Amino acid sequence: MRVRLDLGYDGTAYAGWARQPGQRTVQGTLEEALGLVWREPVQLTVAGRTDAGVHARGQVCHVDAPAEAWARTGATLVRRLARMLPDDIRVRRAAPAPPGFDARFSAVSRRYAYRVRDDDSTADPLERGWVLRHPRPLDLPALQLASRLLLGEHDFAAYCKPREGATTVRELLSLEWERDATGRAVATLVADAFCHSMVRALMGGLLAVGDGRRDVEWPRRVLDAGLRDPGVAVAPAHGLVLEEVRYPADDQLAARATTARAVRVLGATAGAAE
Repeated sequence: MRVRLDLGYDGTAYAGWARQPGQRTVQGTLEEALGLVWREPVQLTVAGRTDAGVHARGQVCHVDAPAEAWARTGATLVRRLARMLPDDIRVRRAAPAPPGFDARFSAVSRRYAYRVRDDDSTADPLERGWVLRHPRPLDLPALQLASRLLLGEHDFAAYCKPREGATTVRELLSLEWERDATGRAVATLVADAFCHSMVRALMGGLLAVGDGRRDVEWPRRVLDAGLRDPGVAVAPAHGLVLEEVRYPADDQLAARATTARAVRVLGATAGAAE
């Protein structure tokens, strides 16, 4: 049977989500704990593979478990994992998934937040692990203007690390900047999916606009050029948090997964999730 897991983690000590030989990863750590509970190897499928050092509050994954193992442990699984996992990973919910659910392909959007402290005199030392300290003041109106030019469906190859056979066409649904109650500049990004390093590259390009090093139209010119630009510095990982993954109604999960598995080209309504 398929089980949906909702979890969060502090990515500081991990080489990203995806299992890698010889590396400490979120996937590897969680799979090891589940394997001990169920007494057999397991493999997780995740909604969004986060890079090394990236955090998550709203990550979602699924695992196909023997029905007997779930019947034996399901009611206590969250509590048992809390005792077994390190303090920087927590599974908040574990439940049977609806028919057709796929944590990766059924998702309709992912929401990330990137937090920046651009006034070091107000910085809280306790936030240093999840907020970027930026040495120059940021002009939020300029950031808003530059961000609006990036919205919509585009080939984001200029802001993605290429992966063989993977499309870089994505639809950026929303990209907004605001000041939170403490004065931090917070970018909130929503897309149907994000390709490898896309959010951090977008942040690197936009921060150059916000602090006056580049003009408002520059990030869009980079996008239109379709090539990685050496002027785009990929922003540090620790400021980035996966906040939410959204799914359609249960009766639409299977259809969404089928559509999302298709290789995406510009003009298509949906495509392969990364």
